[in-house]
Amino acid sequence: MVGAAASTPPLPLAATPLDPELQRFLDHLRVERRLAPRTVAMYGEALRRLQRAAEASKVDLRRAEPHHLRQWTAGLRVHGLAPRSIALALSAWRGLYRFWGREGAVTSNPAVGVRAPKATKPLPKALSVEQAVALADHGSTPDADIGRPDLHARDQAIVELLYGSGLRIGELLGLDLAASSGAAGWIDAADATAHVLGKGSKRRSVPVGAAALEALAAWLAVRHQLAATGEPALFVSQRGTRLTPNQLRLRLKTQALKAGLPTHVHPHMLRHSYASHLLQSSGDLRAVQELLGHANIATTQVYTRLDFQHLAKAYDAAHPRAKRSAKP
Repeated sequence: MVGAAASTPPLPLAATPLDPELQRFLDHLRVERRLAPRTVAMYGEALRRLQRAAEASKVDLRRAEPHHLRQWTAGLRVHGLAPRSIALALSAWRGLYRFWGREGAVTSNPAVGVRAPKATKPLPKALSVEQAVALADHGSTPDADIGRPDLHARDQAIVELLYGSGLRIGELLGLDLAASSGAAGWIDAADATAHVLGKGSKRRSVPVGAAALEALAAWLAVRHQLAATGEPALFVSQRGTRLTPNQLRLRLKTQALKAGLPTHVHPHMLRHSYASHLLQSSGDLRAVQELLGHANIATTQVYTRLDFQHLAKAYDAAHPRAKRSAKP
């Protein structure tokens, strides 16, 4: 019987042999559905967890009811599984019962109404003000790219725009040298404004700071050394064509390492840093929402949590009542 109680101490999960009926479903996923090996392995782990839960409850899996599945799902949480892992396990369990249902082995799917706990959305990672400034300042040092002043100037302008204007990577790489009917975005240096095409094909304009304008002017002075003839992109690769997202990520990662930053830096982290630092200074959530181009203010509100973390750290470090004395 599928799910019969085990009489011996449980084996490690990976070493637990699957019941033949569960193994048959797993073989169906691998051979007929042709799922990726990694997906099949994760489903196998989920099925082993289901088998163990049924054995512990002395329940035949083909006679399991929704309350059994809810109980077993709660058990996954107790054993430390994250909400996403629980959701994947439930997906495997629902698939098993659908498979049995097509064969007429069960009359209903007890896992259909069972939901995984809601995953908490992780906070975006942002650099501290000191780290962001260190990254930008490193780009201005003469030895940042020895022998390649063109790459050095380009990368500094990119960092200044990502951090100074909060652009998304697609918005930045979509910038052209000048406004035109086909341009996704451009920078008006005279007006100190970047005009970009954001998510949902929505246009917005954001201010460009003095440091970014200075870095941009330095890049434009040497851009011709890299750019192919007739290339409209503002930022180009060593091949002379528009810089790609992967090329930008790699260059930024290298710059961060050279600047001694203790964390992996990616383009969106500079956007997060821009928003967090702006909110810390101004406290104007609506203005930050508009600058970021968020359609919903709830998306922007996540930065208030980052701001609170910043304040909490300052409190812990400085306030005399932040830490209790070890003595009674």
